[in-house]
Amino acid sequence: MTQTEQINQIAVVRIRGTVSAQREARDTLSLLRLDHTNHAILIDDRPAYKGMLQKVNSYVTWGEVTKETIMAMLEKRARLAGNKKVTTEYLEQHGFKTFEALAEAIMTGKAEHGKLPFMTPLFKLHPPSKGFKGNVKKSFKVGGEAGYRGEAINDLVKRMI
Repeated sequence: MTQTEQINQIAVVRIRGTVSAQREARDTLSLLRLDHTNHAILIDDRPAYKGMLQKVNSYVTWGEVTKETIMAMLEKRARLAGNKKVTTEYLEQHGFKTFEALAEAIMTGKAEHGKLPFMTPLFKLHPPSKGFKGNVKKSFKVGGEAGYRGEAINDLVKRMI
């Protein structure tokens, strides 16, 4: 892999509860740290993660996220331990000058959001403004909200920030 090659970052958003879900789906959501609806995580496109997403595709939606969306999520929704906001002082202590520099490091694979010291690995988002466009029980391909949505995840996440 060359240094200019970017790793695809995937945003995963939980959109449904698991009251009547199978144990395997509940366990996989727990491994992904998606314990509540409207929580999101950033992962890379490893085959192990893709297999996990296939197991829970009716409870989450995911797609490739852009650097601008990552930057907006970090600025507005990233939290430190104790539910404190991430500040530029914290970023400077850990080698990043701005949120844009951290977003660039995440996009290139030099940093992982979930592995930064004292930073919580998930984003607590609001429900989307003006609601979901389709049924959360149907696949995105057939007009619903669940499953893989590609670049359209950026629009959904921006409405949830």
